Amino acid sequence: MHPTTKAIRTQIERTEQMEHSSPMFLTSSFVYEDAEHMRAAFADEIDANIYTRFSNPTVQEFIDKICILEGAESGFATASGMSAIFASFMALMKQGDHLLVCRSIFGSTHTVITKFLPKYGIDYTYVDANAKPEEWEAAIRPNTKMIFLETPTNPALDVIDLELIGQLGKKHNLIVNVDNCFATPIGQRPIDFGADLVVHSATKWIDGQGRVLGGIVVGKPDLIHEIYLFCRSTGPSLSPFNAWVLSKAVDTLDVRMQRHASSALYLAEKLQNHPQLSWVKYPFLPSHPQYKIAQKQMKNGGGLVCFDLKGGLESGRKFLNNLKLLSLTANLGDARTIASHPASTTHAKLTDAERQAVGITPGLIRISVGLEHPEDILQDILQALEEK
Repeated sequence: MHPTTKAIRTQIERTEQMEHSSPMFLTSSFVYEDAEHMRAAFADEIDANIYTRFSNPTVQEFIDKICILEGAESGFATASGMSAIFASFMALMKQGDHLLVCRSIFGSTHTVITKFLPKYGIDYTYVDANAKPEEWEAAIRPNTKMIFLETPTNPALDVIDLELIGQLGKKHNLIVNVDNCFATPIGQRPIDFGADLVVHSATKWIDGQGRVLGGIVVGKPDLIHEIYLFCRSTGPSLSPFNAWVLSKAVDTLDVRMQRHASSALYLAEKLQNHPQLSWVKYPFLPSHPQYKIAQKQMKNGGGLVCFDLKGGLESGRKFLNNLKLLSLTANLGDARTIASHPASTTHAKLTDAERQAVGITPGLIRISVGLEHPEDILQDILQALEEK
C-alpha cells in the first residue's frame, strides 16, 4: 500500500467497544496482572507499558504513522519540536564531540547549538547552506559525530542536497540528522537519501491548525533507542491528548499539503515580478537557486514562500501592519495564512552580519500559506504592498 494509506489505516488495536476512531489513553500509568508481570516489564523482558513518560498507546500510534510516512524503522515523540532536536543532540553526542551544522537554521536551534551545547563540551562548525561538497567535507574533523541541517531552511528557503550529505555521512561514519519540518514527509523523505534521523516540529504542518505542541524524531532503531533512554529519564514526553490530536491530523496531511503547496506556488508565480519586491523565493519556482535540487528530492515545494521588500526593515513592519486577512503570529503551518518579518522578530537578536550570513535581509517576509482560497491570500498581500 501507499505510505499515506498505511498511515491512515494504522491505529491502536480496537477495544471490546469496537470503536472505529482510536480512543485516547489518558493515563499516567498502567497496571499488571501480577508481581511477575510487573517485574518483567521493568526488566524490559516483555513489551509492556509502564508509565506514560516512557510510552503510551496513543503516543505510539502517532509515532507509527510518522515512521510509515518517513520510511523510518523507529521513533520517539516529544513535547515539542525543540525537545526532539535537543534530545537528538544530547542522547547521541558527548563531551569532546563536534557537530557540523547548516548555518541557516531555526533561531531556537541556533541558541541550543551556540549557547548550551558548549556547556557540555560539544563543539560546532557552521557551513553555508549553499556550500560546495568540498566545503562541507573540509569542515569535518576527526571528532565530528553528527551533521545537522534543515532543508528547506528557515526562513530563507535554501535547499540543501540531501543525497550529497547522505553520502558524506556514510563516507565519514557520521550521523546525518535532518529537520524535515518545512517539507513534511509528504514533500520529502530524507531517509531515502541517506539520513539516519529525521526530526519534526509536529506543531507546524503535521497538526496543521495551530492547536497543540508536539515533536518527533524517527530513524535507525539503535539511535532512537538512545534517544528513548535519554527522554525516559529527562521527561520531555508528548502528552496523550496532543498525540491523539496529531495522529488524527496525520490522516489529512497529504491532502492539506497538496493545497498548501499549490497555493504557495500560485502566490510565488504571481508575486515574482512585483515592482516593490527585490525577489521572490520558493523551491519549485524555476528562479530558485537550488531549483534542480528541489526537483530531485522534493515531491512539492512546500507551503512557505518568502520575498524581499524594497525599503528594508521599515517596509517590513509597514507591510505587516497593512495586512487585513493574514495573521501575525509566532507559528507556521496553520490552516490560516501567516506572515512574519524575521529581521524584527524571530531573528532580531542576531547581528546584522549573522542575519546576512543566513539570507535574512531587512525586508525579508515569510508567508506560511494557509488553506484559504489562494486568490484571497494574494489580494491581501497585494493591497498590503500598495498601501502607503
